[in-house]
Amino acid sequence: MKKIVTFGEVMLRLSPPGVGRFAQTDTLTMHFGGTEANVAVSLAQFGLRAQHVTRFPDNGLGRSAAGYLQRHHVDTQHVQYGDGRMGLYFLETGAGSRASQIIYDRVNSAFTRIQPTDVDWDAVLDGADWFHWTGITPALSQGAADCLLAGIQTANRLGVPVSGDIVYRSNLWQYGKTPQQIMPALTEGCTLVLGGKALFSEIYGVVGSTFQEAGRAMMERFPTLRYITDTKRNSISASHNQLSAKLFDGTTVYKSRIYDVQPIIDRIGTGDAYMAGLIYGLLMFNDPQRAVEFGSAASALKHTITGDVNLATVAEVETLEQGDSSGKLKR
Repeated sequence: MKKIVTFGEVMLRLSPPGVGRFAQTDTLTMHFGGTEANVAVSLAQFGLRAQHVTRFPDNGLGRSAAGYLQRHHVDTQHVQYGDGRMGLYFLETGAGSRASQIIYDRVNSAFTRIQPTDVDWDAVLDGADWFHWTGITPALSQGAADCLLAGIQTANRLGVPVSGDIVYRSNLWQYGKTPQQIMPALTEGCTLVLGGKALFSEIYGVVGSTFQEAGRAMMERFPTLRYITDTKRNSISASHNQLSAKLFDGTTVYKSRIYDVQPIIDRIGTGDAYMAGLIYGLLMFNDPQRAVEFGSAASALKHTITGDVNLATVAEVETLEQGDSSGKLKR
């Protein structure tokens, strides 16, 4: 069975029930999630060995978060506990022409205090088939960035493929470093990155007039890269989106079909669902086209599932991938 390791913060999500507004409720629904952990949970649902590395506060919330991962079959043996608080975010789910809103409250969380010496990466990555990270982690603190770099370097030494979702959220970079200073060293060890030409230009100074040109330029800048991927979303309304994805292997651009998703139940974690599906596809299928189709179908299904994580099975993803979007009752 393939083993995948992910690294990043897990937060507590608090939301008004349904599509209610903050001003309308005195009750908040609770979920745990974090972009890298979402990938781990999804891959565990697909039947792979998923292990998440993070740091939780040593209190009831931290233990509950670890229990949530364990309940969804994610290995937490290398989770750290210590001082600091649980990171929070508040989600108000939009509908129709009203957009969703997110408020973050994660400053001084337990995860931001993680240090490279806290994680034995050789033990974590022993027998691993894949290591995944995102650009959120190095934005949170120097310790988190240094710990991630140690993990990537260990994965490279052990021959473990590495994927990075190069997400950029400017409001997270508050500890005195910029992504332009931190991200290139992390990307040097990657096999696969998720991102587009605008992001590649802003963070790495890599320019291309098309996705293919930008991808080729990224591969020239970072020779370890074998794949560049990106997703496309057409937001017709908060309840109706159209989705697709593409994957470039240095020669060919593989494009998924377009998924028409309505109504959207929960949009959070849909990019993570795509990455989990793509990683699964690359590990299990010897076919880049099939991999990008599987990833896109997984992302489309996540829009129908409440919470941060995609709890769809391989069979459910394959049903949608093969064109059956009827939602017919299964007996």
